[in-house]
Amino acid sequence: MGKIAFLFPGQGSQTAGMGKALAEQDEKVKSFFENADQKLGFSLSSLIFEGPQDKLTLTTNAQPALLTTSIAILDYFKRSGVTPDYVAGHSLGEYTALVAAGAISFEDGVYAVRKRGEFMEEAVPNGEGTMAAVLGLDREKLTAVTEGVTKEGNPVQLANLNCPGQIVISGSRAGVEQASAKAKEAGAKRVLPLDVSGPFHSELMKPAAEKFKQILDEIEIKDAAVPVIANVTASEMTSASEITSRLIEQLYSPVLWEDSIRKMVDLGVDTFIEIGPGKVLSGLVKKVDRSLKTYAVSDAETCQAVQESLKEEIR
Repeated sequence: MGKIAFLFPGQGSQTAGMGKALAEQDEKVKSFFENADQKLGFSLSSLIFEGPQDKLTLTTNAQPALLTTSIAILDYFKRSGVTPDYVAGHSLGEYTALVAAGAISFEDGVYAVRKRGEFMEEAVPNGEGTMAAVLGLDREKLTAVTEGVTKEGNPVQLANLNCPGQIVISGSRAGVEQASAKAKEAGAKRVLPLDVSGPFHSELMKPAAEKFKQILDEIEIKDAAVPVIANVTASEMTSASEITSRLIEQLYSPVLWEDSIRKMVDLGVDTFIEIGPGKVLSGLVKKVDRSLKTYAVSDAETCQAVQESLKEEIR
């Protein structure tokens, strides 16, 4: 068996009720939700467990909700003795990965991503920026499209390079709309506007990055005990100083997810375990390379099933 990577989902994977059954049956899991409530000064847990979904989906709520739920599930899963050789997370999930790697404490992680959500919301007035998923166009052609539109005065850029044939663009509303039309002309199969509150992972997020720097100065960031594959570079990082600078850059830079998966494969990873709600990242891994083994752990049943599968492989 090759090496194992743990993956942590980003925004979009949140669902009301996530983690609830596990918290009801396990005191340690429940304590993560209670600690998050205490750190933030409001009942995040009731929002996670009961909804409503539209309120849970707000950036400021979704970010701490996903980090809390994924770390609670991780704690439960880790008791089986399965440990990762590498960790990575998609956008917000990078913070969960850093908590998992011991670089940031759970409470600091919850606080930091709540603030990150607030600053991302504030950076661009609502409605002025957006994102769209472009399907079936390679990155070189799409980069040429976005650079051309940006030169005309409407900023837009690649934001998430998720897997072959799936790239998200981000920027001003006019920039994204023009680039979407030109991407179709250049051969894109489909362009799907995304229901997001801002132009995340674009240069328009630089004001948020400036403010967020102060938050990272407030919390303690340590060297990671497990290498984290950074969204910004798609390479390993462990030093506290690099982690700090990459998290600031990450706000306005593309998430190199496909490159990150390929990097882990080059490092000997053949088993990817997604920890948290949903199976979005497992699906992306399969689109990068169908031969890779993927598992998704989101509750007691999936934890047990994955543990048994891994034991079988080791035999």
